[in-house]
Amino acid sequence: MMKRIGLKTLLLIFTFLLSLFQMNGQTQTYRWSDEVELLKRVDRLPAYRHNQLIEQESSYDRTGGNDDGFSGTYSFIRKEKEGLVLAEFEGPGVVNRIWTPTPTEDTLLFYFDGERVPRLKIRFMDLFSGKVYPFVKPVCGNEIGGYYSYIPIPFAKSLKIVFQGDRIMFHQIQYRMLPGMNVESWTGNFSASDKELLAEVSDVWADISPTVNRYATGLSSSVRTEEKSFTIEPGEEIAFFEKTTSGRIVGFEIDGGTAFEGIYKDIILSAEWDDEPVEAIHAPLADFFGYAYGKPAMRSIVMGRQETSNYCYLPMPFDRSASMKLIYEKREGVQQNAIPVNVKVYYNDNGRNINEEGKLYTVWRREKPESGQFYTFMETKGKGHYVGTIHQAQGLRPGMTLFFEGDDTTYVDGKMRLHGTGSEDYYNGGWYALLDRWDRGISMPVHGSLDYSLPMGRTGGYRFFLSDKMSFEKEIYHGMEHGEVGNNFPVDYTSVTFFYAAQPLKERMELTADLREVYFPEKHIYFPQLMEITLDRGIQAILDRGLMLTSFGQGMVRVMLTDVPEGKYRVLVNYHEKPNGADFQVWQRQNRLSEWISTKADKEIFRENVHVGDIQLTSQTNSVTFHVRNNDKANQFELNLVILERIE
Repeated sequence: MMKRIGLKTLLLIFTFLLSLFQMNGQTQTYRWSDEVELLKRVDRLPAYRHNQLIEQESSYDRTGGNDDGFSGTYSFIRKEKEGLVLAEFEGPGVVNRIWTPTPTEDTLLFYFDGERVPRLKIRFMDLFSGKVYPFVKPVCGNEIGGYYSYIPIPFAKSLKIVFQGDRIMFHQIQYRMLPGMNVESWTGNFSASDKELLAEVSDVWADISPTVNRYATGLSSSVRTEEKSFTIEPGEEIAFFEKTTSGRIVGFEIDGGTAFEGIYKDIILSAEWDDEPVEAIHAPLADFFGYAYGKPAMRSIVMGRQETSNYCYLPMPFDRSASMKLIYEKREGVQQNAIPVNVKVYYNDNGRNINEEGKLYTVWRREKPESGQFYTFMETKGKGHYVGTIHQAQGLRPGMTLFFEGDDTTYVDGKMRLHGTGSEDYYNGGWYALLDRWDRGISMPVHGSLDYSLPMGRTGGYRFFLSDKMSFEKEIYHGMEHGEVGNNFPVDYTSVTFFYAAQPLKERMELTADLREVYFPEKHIYFPQLMEITLDRGIQAILDRGLMLTSFGQGMVRVMLTDVPEGKYRVLVNYHEKPNGADFQVWQRQNRLSEWISTKADKEIFRENVHVGDIQLTSQTNSVTFHVRNNDKANQFELNLVILERIE
């Protein structure tokens, strides 16, 4: 017969069990370092965050218009003695991300837990400059017109952020509530281990040639490699990885040389988990790996292409089985060649923790949304979290890329949680069509621009969510506007979205031949601010409302016609006539397209779509040259646009 357990023994057992609960449950102290670690622990991406919902305070126009920060009307909550209150959160929680394209030298004050004295006081610019610890590069920084910081700012009870300046424009402050958790507020004091951890994160984020070893830790450790080489023919499908027991794909790499490039996206990447009826992954391989309009474009720390190898290091746990394959779709009337492929799959036997992890799913979509309708990245019901977006954005109206004025919107569990301030802002960018801002494809660690071309009327971006992954308990809607107001710009959008979830996909979009082909517009417009020009002697160029060319007797300027496919085109120009207007003539290298045209007039007149000749454009003849000469003393030629119209 067992002895009776004494009160003292019971108390000791209770204390021990309570300590275990506190170590493993929500009452465990949550520190700054816990959040920093998430910026490199890609292996933890499948893990749920129970009831930890992401929200965002931003400067978006509350009326539905496009004043998302230009006037500053919606850039603060209220004015106080100390300055403009940008955000006010009731905790516990953590700020994951701060973004702006318009930082200033003014000071930001961070008031924690109702305190009257700010614990953090920093110049707005120094959140991103790398000059003030712990706001270090590349976890903070700027490149494509936007300034970003992913340094976490935790708070136990509350946080108020105050801007000490007269005017602030665009901003987004993304935060996550940590209900029931014992959060240690920001102290500004960092231990040696804290600094070592942040240095490790910075090292990961700075690595432009990532390998799977970076992320082979935790449940992604003990990696084995399965390698397969094969040649795939049109109309064929080949499985390159199959497993009939539980496990986890830690990453995979597919090398097909340059065969996946081009306007036809006929190689399909497909994956199934646990014999589910709808594929978890089913997308053109080029779109999945962040190609843009037929060319490799993305090189993030978790996915993209380096040299000729396409890589993905998002972990993919499964319960009973996994199958991955390539499908080579046939295309009528097009010569398709056999493609040699080499694949490496990194995996282990660590199956999914069903209660604590989701499976990886992707949603591929291509659509020309109707006027007034959002473009939907993803909409689903159930439990999970959103971790990535790859987006190709093609305008269907020539001219400026005003479709990228559209805001992102996210509804989670019946409430709008995030509302953005512009499409390039969502990708941590800013100021499209401006020199050295959002003006080309640039890859950053977790975000970037895929492409930017005014003549082709297109762009695109990508963003992966690590510490800021967007959890949902019941449902999520994630979409993007197209146009300044009311989704009024016609577009052709393609996207691949990535999320982890408890429930399988119910449907997918069919990858028809038309949807697997890159779109080419028939009209191309070159704007002065991004023209690639070469000046000859005797002429001076100034960028004003157009390209102002001043002739010192006679001179030339060459304009490169980049990005546009080869073919026959009509060349049209827009220019200003005015009292000081010079004469101009248009050539394509040694071939004259036009006679001398005078731009001298008694009063200013804007001339549009003046046809100056036709050209055969190739990679060797992709330019036109403007010869400018004085008309008496009139010596200015003000060029506004160069337009190409394809001749059938």
